[in-house]
Formats: sequence, structure tokens, C-alpha cells
Amino acid sequence: MFDQLLDLVKKHAGDAIVNNPAIPNEKNEDAINETSGSIANGLQGMLSQGGIKDVLKMFGGQEGNSAVSSGISGGLIQNLMDKFGLDKQQAGNVADKVVPGVLDDMVKKTNDPADKSFDIQGIFNSLSGGQTSGLNIQGLLSKVQGGKLDLDGDGDTDLQDLMSVVKGGGSGGGLMDKVKGLFGG
Repeated sequence: MFDQLLDLVKKHAGDAIVNNPAIPNEKNEDAINETSGSIANGLQGMLSQGGIKDVLKMFGGQEGNSAVSSGISGGLIQNLMDKFGLDKQQAGNVADKVVPGVLDDMVKKTNDPADKSFDIQGIFNSLSGGQTSGLNIQGLLSKVQGGKLDLDGDGDTDLQDLMSVVKGGGSGGGLMDKVKGLFGG
């Protein structure tokens, strides 16, 4: 997954990184790698801090990528400032030009049955360090796309809803512990 993510960042790096006078040409590859790493780390952070619903909604096409994008952009901006000496506006311009496009492409590729470069299970397995390998992420995504994940009827998709999906009326255990682990709980 990380190689495919790097390819997407390279695709969107043109004006934002490669043709950006604030980033010296000899640092372009480093800036591209940093951007790719920041996106992956941002997605990992969202999963580990309870943002699975936002990530699922993004991949399900329900809310675009604005919540996920803004969460990732903050970390990328800081990294670009720290590692490449960009000011906040310059770093923000890079994030604004690259992150939404990369996430949009990830979503399109994930939802395109003819494109096997990304699949939702592989993405979640990579980002969670394998913790989601026993979960049917595609099934959760289908429920998000169908608007059927708000199982407790409180108007949002949250940990309680996901626990209900994983439990399936059972006593929990292995899969339940994996979902709790994603939320740090």
C-alpha cells in the first residue's frame, strides 16, 4: 500500500512540490517521501484515535475527504515546516494541493472494481499493523455506503455501532478486542 501511496503523491506533487521554488530541487524527492509518510501516518493516527468512522465514510463516499484531509494536513504542514524550513503558508499550500487529491484518488481506486492497486482491506491492514485482518472491512464499508451503520439510531456512526457490527449479537472476544484496539480502548 505504501508504494501505491507514494505513486499517488508523486502524481500530485507537480506544482505543489516539484515546481515549488520554496523547496530546492535536490529536496523534491525527500519532500515527496515526507508527504507520503505524513499521509500514511495521519491515516494511522486517525484509526488509532477513534477516527475509523471518518475514514470509512471517506472511502464510502459519504462525506468526501474533508475531515480526514484536514486531520492529515496539520501533521504534514508541521513536518514540512520542521524538515524543509517552509513557513506555515508555504507548507499549507503544499498540503492543500496534495492531500485532497491523493485521498480522492485513493477512494476512487479503492471503489473501482477494475483497479486492484488499492483495496480497503489491504489499506486497513497496513494502517493498523494487521489488527484489522480479522475484520470484514469491506462489509463495514458496504454498511457505511448503504447508510446502515448507525445501528443504535443516535444519528452518527461511532464505536457503539461498530461494536454491534463486530459482536453480531455474540459475546465479543477476539474481533471485539481488535476493534477496541483501534480506538485505543
